[in-house]
Amino acid sequence: MIDQLVEKIKKTGAPIVVGLDPMLKYVPEHLKKKAYDEYGETLKGAAEAIWLFNKGIIDNICDLIPAVKPQIAMYEQFGIEGLVVFKKTVDYCKEKGLVVIGDIKRGDIGSTSEAYAIGHIGKVQVGSKLYSGFDEDFITVNPYFGSDGVTPFIKVCKEENKGIFLLVKTSNPSSGEIQDRVIDKRPLYEHVGEMVAKWGEDCMGSSYSNVGAVVGATYPEQGKILRKLMPKTFILVPGYGAQGGKGADLVHFFNEDGLGAIVNSSRGIIAAYQQEQYAKFGAEHFAEASREAVLAMKEDIAGALGR
Repeated sequence: MIDQLVEKIKKTGAPIVVGLDPMLKYVPEHLKKKAYDEYGETLKGAAEAIWLFNKGIIDNICDLIPAVKPQIAMYEQFGIEGLVVFKKTVDYCKEKGLVVIGDIKRGDIGSTSEAYAIGHIGKVQVGSKLYSGFDEDFITVNPYFGSDGVTPFIKVCKEENKGIFLLVKTSNPSSGEIQDRVIDKRPLYEHVGEMVAKWGEDCMGSSYSNVGAVVGATYPEQGKILRKLMPKTFILVPGYGAQGGKGADLVHFFNEDGLGAIVNSSRGIIAAYQQEQYAKFGAEHFAEASREAVLAMKEDIAGALGR
């Protein structure tokens, strides 16, 4: 699967993944009205509004980017109706030729990890038949249970040619409370990065591993260190845009081949129409504002990488 992602990045010239992390406050009023008129102010109505919002954005940016990253919590808040839309979004994105990274941040041990992996990137046995559950291409995984928690995911990745991104140094301000703790004279995130690289050796694509890492754009110096520790690891980089990361912060997340990283922006893209610089589009043209924001992000990253 990592080979497919790399090829799509090369084809689009955009090492960008758009986070489909919708909240009702991002959804324009005309879409909410349409959904509520049909289903009422119910969980189903809210989920329908989210679907209409997602579809509009996907239709307007799918030719510009290689991948999307729906965050499952934004759908789970609407219960079963929200999960139906999560699945609907995954399927629609794949129909549009996009790689789907399910941002689920799951982690446990043994059979529980295996069940998470099967549900999201594997197949479940039902009698004599096999079914894919949510069927993302990659998922995010919490590695802090150790090998017991990670190995079941890697097993399914190898069986299904899918991938995972393991949390190493996350973009949030308080990540250092745990991830920066010094063990044997080095921060914990370095130890985890080395483990990710080792796990990935058993799950290689052509040039990069199907076992990737999550390293926040808000920590460029740490990213520089981790890039050297994980030369064959593809890095998913959150924290661009709304969280403060800029193109200039990203240079060291990439390898000399210009690959090795994919940068996420969520509300900076999907809620672009609410930003002053894109206000000219208005709520009616929210999706066109998202497209403009993707183009600006692509230019920013290309400029930083000297392309």
